[in-house]
Amino acid sequence: MSGATAVPRAIPIRAVEAPGGLTAWLVEDHSVPVVSVAWAWEGGAALDAPERNGATAMAAALLTEGAGELRAPEFADALRDSAIGLGFEAQRDGFEGGFRALSTALPEAVRLANLAMAAPRLDPDAVERVRARAVAGARQVLETPRGQASRAFWAAAFPDHPAGRPVGGTPETLAALPVEAIRAVIARQLRRDGLLIAAAGDITPDGLAALLPRLFDGLPAGPPPAAPALPPFRAFGRTVVEFDSPQSTVIFGQPGLAVSDPDWETAQVVLRILAGGDFGSRLMQAVRVRRGLTYGIGAGLEVLFRQAAIVGSVATENGRVAETLALTREEWARMAAEGPTAQEVADAVAYLTGSLPLQFTDSRRIADTLLALRRNGRPIDWLDGRAARLRALTRERAAQVAARLLKPEALSVAVAGRPAEP
Repeated sequence: MSGATAVPRAIPIRAVEAPGGLTAWLVEDHSVPVVSVAWAWEGGAALDAPERNGATAMAAALLTEGAGELRAPEFADALRDSAIGLGFEAQRDGFEGGFRALSTALPEAVRLANLAMAAPRLDPDAVERVRARAVAGARQVLETPRGQASRAFWAAAFPDHPAGRPVGGTPETLAALPVEAIRAVIARQLRRDGLLIAAAGDITPDGLAALLPRLFDGLPAGPPPAAPALPPFRAFGRTVVEFDSPQSTVIFGQPGLAVSDPDWETAQVVLRILAGGDFGSRLMQAVRVRRGLTYGIGAGLEVLFRQAAIVGSVATENGRVAETLALTREEWARMAAEGPTAQEVADAVAYLTGSLPLQFTDSRRIADTLLALRRNGRPIDWLDGRAARLRALTRERAAQVAARLLKPEALSVAVAGRPAEP
């Protein structure tokens, strides 16, 4: 993987301008006759009113359940007959869509994707089928300690903001959700403006420029409404959700930093060393290898609204929760106080630079990577110097960022289970 710095040069990213003010990033590759296109708007579940929690997720699921003259079975048949993968997803801070298709099926993929966005049917039987699936999914989440801990963590960290609510809604809000609320989501979210678009595969810049106006034809002008600004992460100490299980699941975290922060990449290196999730991380060594308290523990930066919280998880026996958390806090504090070693920095940099090509192994992953770069406000040449920036990182600089980033006193914990008292 030492050739990671060659990835952006071997697969250059091009900016494409289309009629109507649409722009896209493209990685052109004609080695395989497949094209992937991904797009996103800001907004997402953050625009749901509390009593309509889950409306955006329901809308995303219903867009492929029939459109135009095609009912749900006919729409599914049309996708299958042309081997088109089409989907939509609601997120806390955005709404994404995308398709992958053979080059020969590209016109049909564009037609069906446009039909899904511009003329969704929302037939009563489809709405009730998707609602039943969503309610069952929401209930299933609450039947696991991880689901309960995650819900408690986000609700405590952002108690007065939509980021603290489940993206997919609750069984109660989903059951009471009127179809008019789903139509309102589609009307406010799927717009002609505010789009971020990325594409990869067997298509030229001119071909993509011609495709985009057809893909988004018929959508109303103007961007989606702005979501409420994300407040600071609220350090809440410890909260426990009683759950009848021999093990407790713990979600832990603290404030992070903005994706635009100049220390972003260094923070990734620090967290890779501290909590990367594999056997080389300090937390895995301390909690699993030396004490045998868990099968796995890890943490990383979770981005929402171009900010990031540091969020991690671990599961352990109820009677060993206190010991597990004590070790986690100890390693957190040690990294903040001392920083990493030079060898740890070298190993983490090698991993992060060496794993970059894995994001460029197929058109869908490439398009998703480009879209993530755009959503995070990166310049188009950001990947070009990434490996060099990482390799220039010194142990001293990593230690400075660790001291700035890691706040053991702010580490907050949500536990689901029956943990023994410390």
